[in-house]
Amino acid sequence: MNTKKLIAFVVAVVCGASTGIGAQNIFSKGDQVVNLGLGIGSYYGGSGYSSSIPPLSVSYEKGIIDGLLDGKGSIGVGGYLGYSANKWETVVGGDTYGYKYSYMMIGARGAFHYQFVDKLDTYGGLMLGYNVVGSKSIGNNSGVDFGSATASGIGYSAFVGARYQFTDRFCGFAELGYGVSALELGISIKL
Repeated sequence: MNTKKLIAFVVAVVCGASTGIGAQNIFSKGDQVVNLGLGIGSYYGGSGYSSSIPPLSVSYEKGIIDGLLDGKGSIGVGGYLGYSANKWETVVGGDTYGYKYSYMMIGARGAFHYQFVDKLDTYGGLMLGYNVVGSKSIGNNSGVDFGSATASGIGYSAFVGARYQFTDRFCGFAELGYGVSALELGISIKL
């Protein structure tokens, strides 16, 4: 599925969500959900970089409190793992050299859910995690080794998202925020 179709899907879900009334809570205490996502708009790289592995993510969430705000609100906690890789290379004097980069984000998340309409679980939350960034030089520039580097550290994020429930166990989701990419689209599976 290409990027335009995924974006059209998200727009259709958001527009369709405004037609429902009288929602019941679809994310409650004890519920467990796994999200499998593909990122669009990576924060890593820039001009001249090519993606070798697109931004991929998996997250898990368990409902710990429900019945908030007229029974439509709940709180969930869980974890996040995202990965992406890209490279940058150039040719100078007939020699090709560059770098391969890898990015992995591991974090713990908490989210507040509020269901405005049937079948649509909307949420916002925070994540505290650790970014593991590595690089490796590639190619040869007249025998000069430019070395490799890593840059890892604590990271944090705010995010908003929505899951549209197609069946009791299967959902589509979209999430905006700082993770392994700016926008993540994918499927959610209720365990």
